Amino acid sequence: MLMKEYRICMPLTVDEYRIGQLYMISKHSCEQSGGGEGVEVVRNEPDVHPQFGQGQLTEKRIYLSSKLPSWAKALVPRFFYVTEKAWNFYPYTITEYSVSFLPRFSIRIETRFQNNNGDNSNVFGDTPTPEENVSFLDILSDPIPEKHYKESEDLSRWNSSKTGRGPLEEGWRDDSKPIMCSYKRVVCSFEVYGFQTRTEEFIHRNIRDILLVGHRQAVAWIDEWHGLSLEEVREYERAMQEKTNSKVKSSQNNTASRPAFSRSISVADERSLKKMGVTTETICDPSASPSTLRLNSHPE
Repeated sequence: MLMKEYRICMPLTVDEYRIGQLYMISKHSCEQSGGGEGVEVVRNEPDVHPQFGQGQLTEKRIYLSSKLPSWAKALVPRFFYVTEKAWNFYPYTITEYSVSFLPRFSIRIETRFQNNNGDNSNVFGDTPTPEENVSFLDILSDPIPEKHYKESEDLSRWNSSKTGRGPLEEGWRDDSKPIMCSYKRVVCSFEVYGFQTRTEEFIHRNIRDILLVGHRQAVAWIDEWHGLSLEEVREYERAMQEKTNSKVKSSQNNTASRPAFSRSISVADERSLKKMGVTTETICDPSASPSTLRLNSHPE
């Protein structure tokens, strides 16, 4: 089990980011969908949490077979998806993931948003994260994968005509007003002998990249969403969900019909899965209950 706490500051207020987050996630999901992969929204509806009150429940299917590292592709069916259930009780969020054929795989991300520069050492109110496990991510200077770089999202060149903010300069986290921090406590576990360490490290590397790209985009796109009401951004969210679902389904329909999990697992895959305690009978049985993975965040 590998736990880290990420802290990502932005030149926004917590109230502003509530709109920016919804806008960013919807737009980013649509941009990343196509070719049979991407994000399909299954449901998006109001929900009530006994502790946090009124919120929003979103369930998604994330198709990402080609994005797996080569060593992981041998362990999974050729076509698969991850189910994501996210509860947004802003400024606190909860997300759960499930992968039916990886019962020993789990992730939990807990997120809180506060109007400060990341100086709260115990934002979750239980046990402070050990200092060596805390990582500050800088949306200005930390590197992101080259394929995700866009000059229009480079915050050293960013200027907001609506708010007059930008560009960011070295040391901005100590001087910017307004400023807020997204605190994310991430725990991931993959209890399979021989794969645990590199799988958990792979997960954290990808979470780090996703967090950097997403938070950069939320700031860089501020002139697109700033001033929208919650009702207006929810309407935008619904429109983008329809577009995203259409892109994913259209790509899948233009491909040969997807083989069932049992047919897409080679002999080598089957042996690997059995070592993990998973049988093809379990995979093929739709009534088999999937394991769940908890993430309290909004990454992504």
